[in-house]
Amino acid sequence: MPDIQLPDGSLRHFAEPVSGLALARAIGGGLAKAAVAMRVDGALKDLSTVLDQDAEVAIVTRDSVDGLEVIRHSTAHLMAQAVQSLYPEVQVTIGPVIENGFYYDFAFPRGFTPEDLEAIEGRMRALIKADLPVRRELLSREDAVALFEKKGETYKVEIIRAIPEGEPLSLYRQGDFVDLCRGPHVPSTGALGAFKLQRVAGAYWRGDSRNPMLQRIYGTAWAQQKDLDAYLQQLVEAERRDHRRIGTELELFSIQEDAGGGLVFWHPMGARVRRIIEDFWRSAHVEAGYDLLYTPHIAHEQLWYTSGHKDFYSESMFDPMQDEGQPYQLKPMNCPFHILIYKDKLRSYRELPIRWAELGTVYRHEMSGALHGLMRVRGFTQDDAHVFCRPDQIEAEIGAVLVLIRKILGTFGFSQYEINLSTRPEHSVGSDEIWDVAIQALRNALERADLDYQVDAGGGAFYGPKIDLKIQDAIGRRWQCSTVQLDFNLPERFAMEYVAEDGTRKVPIMVHRAIFGSMERFFGVLVEHYEGKFPVWLAPVQAVVLPISEHHAEYAESVRDTLAKSGIRAETDLRNEKIGYKIRAHTLRRVPYLLVVGEREREAGTVAVRDRDGQDLGTLTVGAVGVALQKMDQARYNTLEWQG
Repeated sequence: MPDIQLPDGSLRHFAEPVSGLALARAIGGGLAKAAVAMRVDGALKDLSTVLDQDAEVAIVTRDSVDGLEVIRHSTAHLMAQAVQSLYPEVQVTIGPVIENGFYYDFAFPRGFTPEDLEAIEGRMRALIKADLPVRRELLSREDAVALFEKKGETYKVEIIRAIPEGEPLSLYRQGDFVDLCRGPHVPSTGALGAFKLQRVAGAYWRGDSRNPMLQRIYGTAWAQQKDLDAYLQQLVEAERRDHRRIGTELELFSIQEDAGGGLVFWHPMGARVRRIIEDFWRSAHVEAGYDLLYTPHIAHEQLWYTSGHKDFYSESMFDPMQDEGQPYQLKPMNCPFHILIYKDKLRSYRELPIRWAELGTVYRHEMSGALHGLMRVRGFTQDDAHVFCRPDQIEAEIGAVLVLIRKILGTFGFSQYEINLSTRPEHSVGSDEIWDVAIQALRNALERADLDYQVDAGGGAFYGPKIDLKIQDAIGRRWQCSTVQLDFNLPERFAMEYVAEDGTRKVPIMVHRAIFGSMERFFGVLVEHYEGKFPVWLAPVQAVVLPISEHHAEYAESVRDTLAKSGIRAETDLRNEKIGYKIRAHTLRRVPYLLVVGEREREAGTVAVRDRDGQDLGTLTVGAVGVALQKMDQARYNTLEWQG
């Protein structure tokens, strides 16, 4: 006779055990219709689970975060069922939920074609219409192995044998399809519907290139059709903004395969923008009390053993190089280098906090299949900073970091964030006391900054809690950029100390902090956010002077020279082309302002101003244009009302 406590604190008493679906129906028909799973004392469960003792229960609806994950997981199973019903020779492997969707890896003698995806979608819709019940079963290890061996599912057998002894094995059946899975899943296939299969890619079994190549089908699934439609439209917009295409069109950067994948070559236009970003970053940090550092690109391999990277991060590091019998390693991170500078002398409590920042280039071994434009590369520049402080300084320093993050990101047009506070995981280093102090300091700093955040319980690193911040771009996508991590591990590993006020030696707190994450990735985000239409202060060329004919070329050059002396990044286009052609060419280059000069403008000492969106801004004096552009550049405005 269970008593069920609901999220609003109310109690429901039942005279006999009750399923989650029956509980939802008892609460209300609308809730039961929207329900896809439930949380029982915090654990996600199927609605078919029987509640036979007192518990705290929350019904999970299809439009919630948990509900969406259940829908996507169940849609992955639905896809696997459809694939095997169409192609019986296929073996299914794994099919997890990922951001915005799911995938499933299949062992198939040939590759899937676009026509195959259409057929699979059609079969999925037929299975949804059949509204097949989804049932969970528990099996012994031996019975599960026997079941999948009989079906010829060798990959599933391998997965089962890798599961630790004593862990329960659960299967899910829907119609004649059965799969190994922890669940939970929707009650029946009829609860699904808003989905789209997107593409096929190759993937090695267990991500190891020594294993067989599998066929991975990606898909997306949503609670409602309108949500799916909105997401698909977002994908169309994202394709239009793809930084790889725009980067090529605007000659910003390239990846030169002759040099190797994942290595970025910055072209003159892209390098101009990067320099502007870096100059702003440096000045903002100096104003915030940071000193700037420069450190080497390589270090003796032993340093990475001391830091622990060789033990925990070696798969992401390039192999060592030998010099005079000594092994040296390209750096994957900057942290140990800053620690060595700290340890160059004994520090006093009076020196703390110490704030050091560096635009440091690091190198990480990424699989070639994971490389993607500027978003995933092998060599990149981190906007890395470290704060060394006392425990009583943590809250103030984190607060100052948050102020700096908001200032810098806000300047680039990002003001909407998703923030997570990640707390102590099960396995960690450091005392209970320092973890409690650190987590509370992070929480206080976020609340003092009036920032909304979610707690990711147990999601912190083993060496300390952290704050992660995702920025939202112009089309609603979220990008992981800023992170603030407290570290209780590296100071201990490197025997860092400072002399406390009472004369004793104490270990400082280390704060890792990045705002952009990496210069390359942030630049890629900027390109897509602005669709290549950088605000005036960031634009590699702020204005281009276009003479109507060769007779006006000398005047056009003089206008350009006048603007350049005012610090404006201006060019002239002296090609023997019609003015309409030039206007179109530089509009496609996304130059903010086009300054047309002809006989009338030359005689009056003016220019005819157009913006890149085609708006005619009238005729202005060269001086007025220079002043307006200077104001936009200095104040970092994108547009400014022109006054002639």
